[in-house]
Amino acid sequence: MTWNIPNILTVLRLLAAPGIAVMFLYFTRPWADWFALLLFTSAALTDWVDGYLARAWKQESKFGAMLDPIADKAMVVIALLVITGFSGMNPWVLLPSTLIMFREVFVSGLREFLGATSGLLKVTQLAKWKTTAQMVAIAVLFAQGVFEHYLGMQSWGMDQAMFDAIMNGLEEDPLGLKWKYWGAYICWTAGVLLLWIAAILTLLTGWDYFRKSLPYLKDETET
Repeated sequence: MTWNIPNILTVLRLLAAPGIAVMFLYFTRPWADWFALLLFTSAALTDWVDGYLARAWKQESKFGAMLDPIADKAMVVIALLVITGFSGMNPWVLLPSTLIMFREVFVSGLREFLGATSGLLKVTQLAKWKTTAQMVAIAVLFAQGVFEHYLGMQSWGMDQAMFDAIMNGLEEDPLGLKWKYWGAYICWTAGVLLLWIAAILTLLTGWDYFRKSLPYLKDETET
Protein backbone atom coordinates (compact mmCIF):
# COMPACT_ATOMS: atom_id res chain seq x y z
CA MET A 1 0.00 0.00 0.00
CA THR A 2 1.26 3.48 -0.91
CA TRP A 3 0.58 6.33 1.50
CA ASN A 4 -0.08 9.03 -1.06
CA ILE A 5 -2.43 11.97 -0.54
CA PRO A 6 -5.48 10.37 -2.26
CA ASN A 7 -5.18 7.26 -0.08
CA ILE A 8 -4.69 9.33 3.07
CA LEU A 9 -7.84 11.32 2.27
CA THR A 10 -9.77 8.08 1.77
CA VAL A 11 -8.58 6.72 5.13
CA LEU A 12 -9.52 9.99 6.84
CA ARG A 13 -12.98 9.79 5.28
CA LEU A 14 -13.37 6.26 6.62
CA LEU A 15 -12.32 7.38 10.12
CA ALA A 16 -14.74 10.32 9.93
CA ALA A 17 -17.72 7.98 9.46
CA PRO A 18 -18.06 6.86 13.11
CA GLY A 19 -17.15 10.40 14.19
CA ILE A 20 -20.56 11.56 12.93
CA ALA A 21 -22.30 9.41 15.56
CA VAL A 22 -19.74 10.31 18.23
CA MET A 23 -20.66 13.99 17.86
CA PHE A 24 -24.11 13.24 19.30
CA LEU A 25 -22.62 11.25 22.20
CA TYR A 26 -20.19 13.87 23.47
CA PHE A 27 -21.77 17.19 22.44
CA THR A 28 -25.16 18.69 23.15
CA ARG A 29 -27.37 20.00 20.38
CA PRO A 30 -27.10 22.27 18.41
CA TRP A 31 -23.29 21.85 18.62
CA ALA A 32 -23.60 18.17 17.77
CA ASP A 33 -25.64 19.07 14.67
CA TRP A 34 -23.10 21.66 13.58
CA PHE A 35 -20.11 19.37 14.11
CA ALA A 36 -21.82 16.44 12.36
CA LEU A 37 -22.78 18.68 9.42
CA LEU A 38 -19.24 20.07 9.07
CA LEU A 39 -17.61 16.66 9.49
CA PHE A 40 -19.93 14.97 6.99
CA THR A 41 -19.66 17.78 4.42
CA SER A 42 -15.87 17.87 4.67
CA ALA A 43 -15.64 14.09 4.35
CA ALA A 44 -18.04 14.06 1.39
CA LEU A 45 -15.90 16.66 -0.40
CA THR A 46 -12.82 14.47 0.00
CA ASP A 47 -14.68 11.77 -1.95
CA TRP A 48 -14.40 13.98 -5.03
CA VAL A 49 -10.96 15.39 -4.17
CA ASP A 50 -9.17 12.08 -3.62
CA GLY A 51 -10.56 10.63 -6.87
CA TYR A 52 -9.59 13.74 -8.81
CA LEU A 53 -6.08 13.82 -7.37
CA ALA A 54 -5.55 10.09 -7.95
CA ARG A 55 -6.43 10.49 -11.62
CA ALA A 56 -4.59 13.80 -12.11
CA TRP A 57 -1.40 12.61 -10.39
CA LYS A 58 -1.69 9.04 -11.75
CA GLN A 59 -1.73 7.66 -8.21
CA GLU A 60 -4.65 5.28 -8.60
CA SER A 61 -4.09 2.14 -6.54
CA LYS A 62 -5.82 -1.12 -5.66
CA PHE A 63 -5.93 -0.05 -2.02
CA GLY A 64 -7.73 3.18 -2.90
CA ALA A 65 -10.11 1.40 -5.27
CA MET A 66 -10.97 -1.08 -2.49
CA LEU A 67 -11.30 1.41 0.37
CA ASP A 68 -13.11 4.25 -1.44
CA PRO A 69 -16.54 2.55 -1.74
CA ILE A 70 -16.22 1.18 1.80
CA ALA A 71 -15.64 4.69 3.17
CA ASP A 72 -18.62 6.02 1.19
CA LYS A 73 -20.93 3.27 2.44
CA ALA A 74 -19.77 3.66 6.06
CA MET A 75 -20.41 7.41 5.94
CA VAL A 76 -23.86 7.04 4.43
CA VAL A 77 -25.05 4.20 6.67
CA ILE A 78 -23.86 5.78 9.93
CA ALA A 79 -25.24 9.20 8.97
CA LEU A 80 -28.61 7.68 8.08
CA LEU A 81 -28.74 5.87 11.44
CA VAL A 82 -28.15 9.18 13.23
CA ILE A 83 -30.70 11.09 11.14
CA THR A 84 -33.30 8.34 11.56
CA GLY A 85 -32.77 8.52 15.30
CA PHE A 86 -33.16 12.26 15.74
CA SER A 87 -36.10 12.34 13.30
CA GLY A 88 -38.05 10.19 15.76
CA MET A 89 -38.18 7.23 13.34
CA ASN A 90 -40.23 9.33 10.93
CA PRO A 91 -41.47 6.96 8.17
CA TRP A 92 -40.58 9.48 5.44
CA VAL A 93 -36.94 9.11 6.54
CA LEU A 94 -36.99 5.55 7.87
CA LEU A 95 -38.30 3.86 4.70
CA PRO A 96 -35.82 5.32 2.15
CA SER A 97 -32.99 4.88 4.67
CA THR A 98 -33.94 1.22 5.05
CA LEU A 99 -33.99 0.73 1.27
CA ILE A 100 -30.57 2.36 0.93
CA MET A 101 -29.00 0.28 3.70
CA PHE A 102 -30.61 -2.93 2.37
CA ARG A 103 -29.12 -2.30 -1.07
CA GLU A 104 -25.66 -1.55 0.30
CA VAL A 105 -25.63 -4.78 2.32
CA PHE A 106 -27.00 -6.78 -0.64
CA VAL A 107 -24.46 -5.47 -3.16
CA SER A 108 -21.57 -5.87 -0.69
CA GLY A 109 -22.60 -9.50 -0.12
CA LEU A 110 -22.94 -10.03 -3.86
CA ARG A 111 -19.45 -8.69 -4.49
CA GLU A 112 -18.04 -10.90 -1.73
CA PHE A 113 -19.72 -13.99 -3.17
CA LEU A 114 -18.49 -13.28 -6.69
CA GLY A 115 -14.92 -12.93 -5.47
CA ALA A 116 -12.49 -12.38 -8.34
CA THR A 117 -15.31 -11.87 -10.85
CA SER A 118 -16.77 -8.99 -8.80
CA GLY A 119 -14.53 -6.67 -10.81
CA LEU A 120 -17.03 -7.06 -13.64
CA LEU A 121 -19.52 -5.03 -11.56
CA LYS A 122 -17.93 -1.71 -12.38
CA VAL A 123 -19.25 1.53 -10.89
CA THR A 124 -21.66 3.11 -13.37
CA GLN A 125 -22.52 6.75 -13.93
CA LEU A 126 -25.91 6.10 -12.34
CA ALA A 127 -24.17 4.77 -9.24
CA LYS A 128 -22.12 7.98 -9.02
CA TRP A 129 -25.33 10.03 -9.21
CA LYS A 130 -26.76 7.81 -6.50
CA THR A 131 -23.83 8.53 -4.20
CA THR A 132 -24.07 12.27 -4.89
CA ALA A 133 -27.82 12.30 -4.15
CA GLN A 134 -27.22 10.44 -0.89
CA MET A 135 -24.48 12.83 0.23
CA VAL A 136 -26.47 15.97 -0.59
CA ALA A 137 -29.66 14.61 1.02
CA ILE A 138 -27.85 13.75 4.25
CA ALA A 139 -26.09 17.14 4.42
CA VAL A 140 -29.43 18.95 3.93
CA LEU A 141 -31.10 16.85 6.63
CA PHE A 142 -28.27 17.62 9.06
CA ALA A 143 -28.82 21.31 8.28
CA GLN A 144 -32.53 20.84 9.02
CA GLY A 145 -31.56 19.55 12.47
CA VAL A 146 -29.61 22.77 13.12
CA PHE A 147 -32.55 25.01 12.18
CA GLU A 148 -35.03 22.86 14.09
CA HIS A 149 -33.03 22.85 17.29
CA TYR A 150 -32.46 26.62 17.31
CA LEU A 151 -36.17 27.14 16.63
CA GLY A 152 -37.19 24.88 19.51
CA MET A 153 -34.57 26.32 21.87
CA GLN A 154 -35.51 29.95 21.23
CA SER A 155 -39.28 29.35 21.35
CA TRP A 156 -39.08 27.32 24.57
CA GLY A 157 -41.80 28.38 27.02
CA MET A 158 -43.66 30.40 24.38
CA ASP A 159 -47.35 29.57 24.14
CA GLN A 160 -48.85 28.49 20.80
CA ALA A 161 -50.84 31.70 20.38
CA MET A 162 -47.72 33.87 20.62
CA PHE A 163 -45.79 31.56 18.29
CA ASP A 164 -48.58 31.67 15.71
CA ALA A 165 -48.77 35.46 15.99
CA ILE A 166 -45.04 35.75 15.26
CA MET A 167 -45.31 33.35 12.32
CA ASN A 168 -48.23 35.36 10.90
CA GLY A 169 -46.42 38.69 11.31
CA LEU A 170 -48.77 39.97 14.03
CA GLU A 171 -45.96 40.23 16.59
CA GLU A 172 -42.34 41.30 16.32
CA ASP A 173 -39.77 38.59 15.69
CA PRO A 174 -36.56 39.74 17.43
CA LEU A 175 -35.16 36.17 17.60
CA GLY A 176 -35.68 35.42 13.92
CA LEU A 177 -38.03 32.52 14.60
CA LYS A 178 -39.74 32.92 11.24
CA TRP A 179 -36.64 32.40 9.10
CA LYS A 180 -35.51 29.53 11.35
CA TYR A 181 -38.90 27.89 10.89
CA TRP A 182 -38.76 28.26 7.12
CA GLY A 183 -35.13 27.13 7.07
CA ALA A 184 -36.11 23.95 8.91
CA TYR A 185 -39.15 23.41 6.68
CA ILE A 186 -37.28 23.92 3.40
CA CYS A 187 -34.35 21.73 4.49
CA TRP A 188 -36.71 18.99 5.67
CA THR A 189 -38.76 19.01 2.46
CA ALA A 190 -35.71 19.16 0.18
CA GLY A 191 -33.79 16.62 2.25
CA VAL A 192 -36.59 14.06 2.28
CA LEU A 193 -37.21 14.54 -1.45
CA LEU A 194 -33.52 14.04 -2.22
CA LEU A 195 -33.40 11.03 0.09
CA TRP A 196 -36.26 9.37 -1.82
CA ILE A 197 -34.53 10.16 -5.13
CA ALA A 198 -31.35 8.61 -3.72
CA ALA A 199 -33.32 5.54 -2.59
CA ILE A 200 -34.82 5.07 -6.05
CA LEU A 201 -31.40 5.43 -7.71
CA THR A 202 -29.97 3.06 -5.11
CA LEU A 203 -32.53 0.36 -5.96
CA LEU A 204 -31.98 0.85 -9.70
CA THR A 205 -28.22 0.44 -9.39
CA GLY A 206 -28.68 -2.55 -7.07
CA TRP A 207 -30.92 -4.24 -9.63
CA ASP A 208 -28.42 -3.44 -12.38
CA TYR A 209 -25.59 -5.09 -10.42
CA PHE A 210 -27.77 -8.13 -9.66
CA ARG A 211 -28.77 -8.48 -13.32
CA LYS A 212 -25.13 -8.35 -14.43
CA SER A 213 -24.15 -10.98 -11.85
CA LEU A 214 -26.87 -13.50 -12.83
CA PRO A 215 -24.65 -15.44 -15.31
CA TYR A 216 -22.20 -16.09 -12.45
CA LEU A 217 -24.90 -17.26 -10.02
CA LYS A 218 -26.19 -20.17 -12.11
CA ASP A 219 -25.42 -23.69 -10.96
CA GLU A 220 -23.42 -25.83 -13.34
CA THR A 221 -25.56 -28.59 -14.82
CA GLU A 222 -24.25 -32.13 -14.76
CA THR A 223 -23.67 -33.89 -18.07
